[in-house]
Amino acid sequence: MLSAMRRTPFSNIRLNVLAGLTTVLALIPDSLAFAFIAGVNPMVSLYSTICILILISIFGGRPGMVSSTAGSMAVLMTALVADRGVEYLFAATILTGIIQFLMGVFRMGKLMRFVPHSVITGFVNSLAILIFLSQLRYFDGQSWPMYAMVAGTLVIIYLLPRWFKAIPSPLVAIVAMTIVYVLLPGGHFQSVGDLADIKASIPLPHFPDLPLTWETLGILLPISLSLAVVGSAETLLTQTMIDDLTGEKTSKDRELRGQGIANTATGFICGMAGCALVAESTINVKNGGRGRLSTIVAGIALFVLIFALTDVVAAIPIAGLVGVMMYVCVEIFDWKSVASLRKVPLLDAVIMVLTVIIVVSTDNLAIGVIVGVALNLLAKIKLTQSKGEELEG
Repeated sequence: MLSAMRRTPFSNIRLNVLAGLTTVLALIPDSLAFAFIAGVNPMVSLYSTICILILISIFGGRPGMVSSTAGSMAVLMTALVADRGVEYLFAATILTGIIQFLMGVFRMGKLMRFVPHSVITGFVNSLAILIFLSQLRYFDGQSWPMYAMVAGTLVIIYLLPRWFKAIPSPLVAIVAMTIVYVLLPGGHFQSVGDLADIKASIPLPHFPDLPLTWETLGILLPISLSLAVVGSAETLLTQTMIDDLTGEKTSKDRELRGQGIANTATGFICGMAGCALVAESTINVKNGGRGRLSTIVAGIALFVLIFALTDVVAAIPIAGLVGVMMYVCVEIFDWKSVASLRKVPLLDAVIMVLTVIIVVSTDNLAIGVIVGVALNLLAKIKLTQSKGEELEG
């Protein structure tokens, strides 16, 4: 009975609420960045994040895992938006959700068994590197106060837990840096408000305004299939990582169905498709957000911030958020995998390193994972053939 109570959505309320609030701070700059990549209004990404967060909290298979708009999927949307417009993006998002739901219905989550641990490690490490590199653009044209605030953020994050653990240190750091931003005169720092004009309005249900023809389906299907495959792969890899982190095993098929429901609904409110995010999921879980309440709180908190506290969101300094993301990079990266490179089998080491190189060089998580799995499969086939030849000899 006690075990069942611990698994309920509202167990460990304080930890889940605080973790959800901390996670939102990392979601805001990422959501804005993903909107710029896709070529849509920033509010489209923020609306989508709110919708996906809340729905996946209800229908998803991995409690505590954070889903939102994602860079890996936004990259695939750029050409569609530029060539056809946002209405086609909304329709592609709906179709992506339907495909993902069917993937869950037909139990395609079991395909994760074919992804070796070396590829998962390479996926996580390459993502940490990509997040770190993505933060460097915020330093362009900035002076020493930017560097000082980033350093101050990291100092608070790492030193505060030694004396005070009631509130997650990243949340304290962001609040402290926002106060500094408000108190200091002049334009010393870039804020969220400088990156995007945040004007909130309730998104109404909307059916995409485009011709319902076979030609339209021919345009949407390739994009939606790509979005579904990339989003599902990133989600299931993140789920595997969080399962390992928490010592729990959760249903990948239910997660696929949940992602499908969330993305389909998001398309009907003029949103863009999303998936699970490693960085934000790690922040959430490591700060105690292991239940569905944490992601529900994150979704509601983002809604409140955008619609009721617009000025507060606009005043959050980018330097503080960059500091939090730097901390996330350090936490995500599997440092033990580097230290043990000489101890693991050569094949595993080579596959992990190649996965990292391919992902970082192409800026595409899906390509790296596919190549890693293919190399592992080819190596096993070759090994089987060699053993067969030895037996025949």
